[in-house]
Amino acid sequence: MEPIKDSRTIGGADIAFETGKLAMLAGGSVVVTIGETQVLVTCTSGPAREGIDFFPLTVDVEERMYAAGKIPGGFFRREGRPSETAILTARLIDRPLRPTFRTGFRQEVHVVCTVLSADQANPYDVPGINGAGLAATLAGLPFDGPVAAVRLGLLNGRWKVNPTYQDLDLATFDMIVAGRKNDQGGVDILMVEAEAPDDALKHIAEGNAAPTEEVVAEGLEEAKRNIGEIVDFQREFAERYGAAEREFPVEIVYEDEVVAAVDQFARGRVAEALRIADKTDRSSTLDALKAELGTHLLDVWGEDVYASRVQQVSRYFKDLQKDVMRRRVVEEGIRIDGRKADELRPISCEVGLVPRAHGSGLFQRGETQVLNVITLGMLRMTQTIDTIDPEESKRYIHHYNFPPFSTGETGFMRGPKRREIGHGALAERALVPVIPEEQEFPYTVRLVSDVLQSNGSTSMASVCASTLSLMDAGVPIQAPVAGIAMGLIAEGGEFVTLTDILGAEDALGDMDFKVAGTRDFITALQLDTKVTGLPAEVLNGALKQAREARLFILDRMLEAIPGPREALSATAPRVITKQIPVDKIGEVIGPKGKRINEIIAATGADIDIQDDGTVFIGSREGEGAERAIQMIDEILNPRIPEVGERFHGKVVKTTTFGAFVNILPGQDGLLHISKLGRGKRVSSVEEVVNVGDELEVIVTRVEEGGRRIAIDPIWEDMSDDDVKELLTRAQEEPAAPRGDRGRDRDRGRGDRDRGRGGDRDRGRGRRGGPPRQREE
Repeated sequence: MEPIKDSRTIGGADIAFETGKLAMLAGGSVVVTIGETQVLVTCTSGPAREGIDFFPLTVDVEERMYAAGKIPGGFFRREGRPSETAILTARLIDRPLRPTFRTGFRQEVHVVCTVLSADQANPYDVPGINGAGLAATLAGLPFDGPVAAVRLGLLNGRWKVNPTYQDLDLATFDMIVAGRKNDQGGVDILMVEAEAPDDALKHIAEGNAAPTEEVVAEGLEEAKRNIGEIVDFQREFAERYGAAEREFPVEIVYEDEVVAAVDQFARGRVAEALRIADKTDRSSTLDALKAELGTHLLDVWGEDVYASRVQQVSRYFKDLQKDVMRRRVVEEGIRIDGRKADELRPISCEVGLVPRAHGSGLFQRGETQVLNVITLGMLRMTQTIDTIDPEESKRYIHHYNFPPFSTGETGFMRGPKRREIGHGALAERALVPVIPEEQEFPYTVRLVSDVLQSNGSTSMASVCASTLSLMDAGVPIQAPVAGIAMGLIAEGGEFVTLTDILGAEDALGDMDFKVAGTRDFITALQLDTKVTGLPAEVLNGALKQAREARLFILDRMLEAIPGPREALSATAPRVITKQIPVDKIGEVIGPKGKRINEIIAATGADIDIQDDGTVFIGSREGEGAERAIQMIDEILNPRIPEVGERFHGKVVKTTTFGAFVNILPGQDGLLHISKLGRGKRVSSVEEVVNVGDELEVIVTRVEEGGRRIAIDPIWEDMSDDDVKELLTRAQEEPAAPRGDRGRDRDRGRGDRDRGRGGDRDRGRGRRGGPPRQREE
């Protein structure tokens, strides 16, 4: 077939779809282009997997470094495991796509989004979602799509559709919204992923609009209008292609006879079990009831019939729990654990739990418990990002761990899974806007959230625990941040919003809605919903209800620690910032890093020099950093040592006429060979001292403005009177002849010096005088 290509302007940006040219053996393939960012999205289905009770959808995002004109780093110079951005984008595509496939569809579906071009202006995530929604439609799968997505940025108080990376640098909120059209022609929101960018607080302070609940609600309505336009474009394109839904086997979820039998035996007992507040006791009771139900139905139906229906029984038993729970909430206003719809579980906060940590916080909400520990490091410890995104590094890092014991289960621990990466990224984004800038707080900040117990929204608990540990560490965050997870029950035209949902309410409800923010505005938002025709006022009400809960949690957190500590932990490194002239950077570093390494060795400080002349000096002990600053100052503004001043020096070079001893940064003194024998003749300097040796010396002569410094050794057995006598005698002696050093220099240069004018060197030697100080 001939390739089909079409474009449409949405929100000021041109979106182009093309099919019929690339990857034609896939079930559905489409190339989506915005600007010069281009993705190839394919959707392919395979046979059904027997014995499974879920829809096996897999979404992969393949970032190709050639898309940004880069060669991958590392030894192999090829792409390896997916980057964090690729994993998060795969989750973004999966979340609106999965609930749009028909119930009972069990065939394997694989969606692959390959990034062909990244123009460093238009992100590829929204084209990936739009491409996946169209590719599934072109594949003819049982899919209630297409699914479309749009990005909005809040700039100067107005929502801009499809902003670039450069636009988002000036925005106070960045929001991706995905949805589809329902049977009534309205747009249903399926997924929202939103955050306040790094500089949001700075822009808000300059007078730009803050992303309050009301402003975000307006943005969602704006997103709906644009999603509707994209869905219409997708449908028109699919019609031109001739896409039609094919016949696929859809498994029967459960038969009427199964429903009747399970209801008769278990409905009343399920209702009683769901009144048990404790998660462990409730789960044990339901498991025991399910086992009794199986034994009962085996006796009633017989072995063969029961074996053919066992999966249907399992599915309906789960749906029965969902139905009973939802009815109780709507009709009685009471939830599984006995709370009202807007009631939070008991909250406790604690800081300073881990002795050697730079800061730690424990946040517990009901049966959900998260421990967060913070580590502060030098700026050179920032994470380098080798992807096709414009971002090259980040200094605020949050990692999230979800071990199986947190739910009372066993399991393998083989590194973070996609879910853990997604939850960690959400908690990270919630705190990014309040992290102080590098100039104010020159540290790399790493937080680790360990989930110790889980029964509802560990990601939002991680946000709260992160705020606690940041304040415990003394990080001057601009405002504390808290988070809350909301749910929704939609039944018979009624909508009930739930505050602080349990794990079971998340699984059995119609919406998972996480909101994090300060007292004044939202910093991160994540929403997944399966509701058709959700009224705007219901969503607005949920946002306001979430704010009330967030403020309550912030009050509990501030009771544990009212603000960031005034001083850093004693175990944290001290970092001092100093600005030096750019043309002096080479002097501080020295040849092959010699001087900077000498400072590091002498002080134990960690030194990082930026290209703009900013120097970050860090040390476990404050004295080390102060000493390093002093040594840098001495290089930039060298002081002249005074006669009689003592130093603990280090031999940096030996010659035939003496040894050069470093006494100050960038300044060496000459210890003449005649001073080394203590009255006896020494045939070579190396008989007494070698490079690297350390010794006490005293300055005996300073000439030419400090360019020539003569020193004498102070031996261990010398008394103070002996040193005074040595200094007096040294000052009475004539200056060492320059010829001694000049002749040595001639011999070392050999023929090269003769070729360049040996007479001039010999003439310099005849002038006499003490040897010149070695210059570097």
